[in-house]
Amino acid sequence: MRGGYRVRKFRWKKWLLIIAGILAVVAIAAFIGFTWFMNKSKPVIDGELTVNILEQDVTVTRDDKGVPHIFAETDADLYRAQGYVQAQDRLFQMDLARRQASGRLSEIIGEATINSDKHFRTFSLQEAAEKSLAAYDAESKQVLEWYAEGVNAFIAQAKENNTLSYEFTLLGYEPEEWTVIDSLTIGKYMAYDLGGNWNILAFRHWALQNFEEEKAKELFIEYPENASLIIEANINNPVAVAGQFNVELLPNEFNGSNNWVVSGDKTKSGKPILADDPHLGLSTPSIWYQMHLQSPQQNVSGVIFAGIPGIILGHNEDIAWGVTNVGPDVQDLYIEIPNPDNPTQFRYDGQWEQAEVRDESIKVKDGETVDFEVVVTRHGPIMTDLAFKETEPTAQFSMQWTALQPTAELRAVLGFNKAKSWNDFERALEDFKAPAQNFVFASQDGTIAYKANGQIPIRKQGDGQLPVPGDSSDYGWEGFIPWDELPTVVNPEEGFIATANNKVIGEEYPYHITNFWAQPYRFERIKEVLETNNALTVEDMMNLQMDQHNLYAREFLPNLLTSIKAQDQDGKYTEMIALLENWDMVDAKEAGAPLVFHTLMIKLQEVLFQDQMPRDMYYLMKGKFNITDQLLRTAYAGKKSIWLEEQGGVDAAVYKAFKLTITQLEEQFGKNASKWQWGDFHQLTFNHTLGSASPILAAYFDAKKVAIGGSKVTVQAADNDLAGNVDHGASWRFVVDVGDLSSAHHIVGPGQSGHVKSAWYQDQVLDWVEGNYHETFVRKEDIKGKTVQLKAQ
Repeated sequence: MRGGYRVRKFRWKKWLLIIAGILAVVAIAAFIGFTWFMNKSKPVIDGELTVNILEQDVTVTRDDKGVPHIFAETDADLYRAQGYVQAQDRLFQMDLARRQASGRLSEIIGEATINSDKHFRTFSLQEAAEKSLAAYDAESKQVLEWYAEGVNAFIAQAKENNTLSYEFTLLGYEPEEWTVIDSLTIGKYMAYDLGGNWNILAFRHWALQNFEEEKAKELFIEYPENASLIIEANINNPVAVAGQFNVELLPNEFNGSNNWVVSGDKTKSGKPILADDPHLGLSTPSIWYQMHLQSPQQNVSGVIFAGIPGIILGHNEDIAWGVTNVGPDVQDLYIEIPNPDNPTQFRYDGQWEQAEVRDESIKVKDGETVDFEVVVTRHGPIMTDLAFKETEPTAQFSMQWTALQPTAELRAVLGFNKAKSWNDFERALEDFKAPAQNFVFASQDGTIAYKANGQIPIRKQGDGQLPVPGDSSDYGWEGFIPWDELPTVVNPEEGFIATANNKVIGEEYPYHITNFWAQPYRFERIKEVLETNNALTVEDMMNLQMDQHNLYAREFLPNLLTSIKAQDQDGKYTEMIALLENWDMVDAKEAGAPLVFHTLMIKLQEVLFQDQMPRDMYYLMKGKFNITDQLLRTAYAGKKSIWLEEQGGVDAAVYKAFKLTITQLEEQFGKNASKWQWGDFHQLTFNHTLGSASPILAAYFDAKKVAIGGSKVTVQAADNDLAGNVDHGASWRFVVDVGDLSSAHHIVGPGQSGHVKSAWYQDQVLDWVEGNYHETFVRKEDIKGKTVQLKAQ
């Protein structure tokens, strides 16, 4: 018996070993197969590639950060190669961008994106792109065609060789041919992302319906004066707002940037230095693609959105430039009165006027096509739900928006790339209309300059703070601020120009731009540093871009502490108060005070507003920080505020928010406040679109989170969501000494490549955190890396 047992035991061991061996072989084979599948679509970056649309050979060298340097004998081949190279690294991103902007995601994803498609079909970005094509000259259209040829050459090769990137296989589709309209539609999406104010108009309309006028008035930065007819129209013609909009599709309200330029009088080199860091969503891959383009006609380096030709921000051999968002009021809502007998007709000057009805049926992967129509009045598309089949027609919002007009931003970009002086550059700016941007400029001749450039409406009545009657010709736009009267500065006495989405005009400026400028703290810190130094260097500019001083706390913390101590009679929060009192007001990741301060400012908004409005209205309410700041300033100046008085006054409201803050932080990080750190909550994220599908894909495609300092109010912009994920900030950092334009300094987080197996996929995450810039050269002899020859057939 014992011997039989030993035999059976031996046999079981043997079989277990065999099974384990088989599983190991299967696992190894699966790993090898998966690795082969992922690697087969990696871009070819050395050797030779035949690209049959080229007229002559083109050289592409990728440097040690994966930045492609394209050398071509003609502009035609330069832009063809640019399209080809962008597609090598970012084709899936490009395809997803054109689909999102044109409302065609559901074709490849399914029902989950139907609402997104409806949203973007209504915003009519592709329609606007098609209209804009006619605004372009023959040369610009030709550039678009050359670029599309390059993208399509790559698509054709990848399909033929079965080397399309893995995302297409995972989603089960192949990309269509690229068109010039695709590039222009992506451009219109950037106007959408940077040029939105319609949501605050919709919110204010709702507020006037739901609060007493004096209470609603406090939710305006500046309440419109002499606008009784507009206010009455909003009160007497209610439009359904709550429950009508998907607030998750709204652009981040903190889309902005920092830029500054310093004259040679204030630099160590004696030549101007320019710095720019646009603040947009942080993702994998980056919204920006860094490139260097050289032909006999141009030598330009910088960044561009994947899917568009040229270089939108950067430098050439003579000049450098950068932008921040102006944020003007360029989207107006009109209260449209529909015909009860025909809901696609709207009243205008006593007549029923037929609107355009555009069929926008949405194809859905693995589902039925969704019928959808976009109704367009003389002012623009109807934004609210047209559910007239079951209910009597009610007032609706339509939207007029500068970006829906024919505009030719690419022509401006091509002009920037070849400009040699401020006069050249400023002439090119005439074509850059949407989104409106604060351009700073520097040239080797020592000129520094600034222009708030874009198409900004002049209104017949009102100042763009509320929806206006759509049924009368007394309202609407009567033109735009004349281009030569837009805010402009050249070689100022101060020796520098800086913008950070702050107010850029004085009280004497005759035109309305907006009342909703960004909080001023980033600008004030930049100004503070630049004013006090007359020997500035590139390194100083890099350090300033990474600056974490919190001037928001500098303004409000002393008064907040006074309120908290006045209410904390039993000394329960002595330790927490001391933490804030001893803070140097730097948002360092190791410090605990920033965690308390920033949570407190969010909780104060919740105390004041959250319980008094539906959830979607709370998130539709743009500018809660600005409004809360204004209420606090009013209260600490000794004046009454309805919103604060309803909470028992400013001291009681602040103390209530403080208690909620401490309760939340103790639950999250424990009761020992001495161990709290801002970086335990505030963590940098660069997420990939596929990562949202599952935790497994997220672990594979998303960058590992990293604790960081800074915040939305520091120069080192790092804005987080309510979970602490820093998903918005400096999408590109750029510093250049114009005295030597043979190179410039960059950070493009998380990296250049969109391919997960590339060494440049997320290699700049820690660079982003630590402020480690890479130097990018534009002289061929200085550029080292891997080179591929694109051979003409």
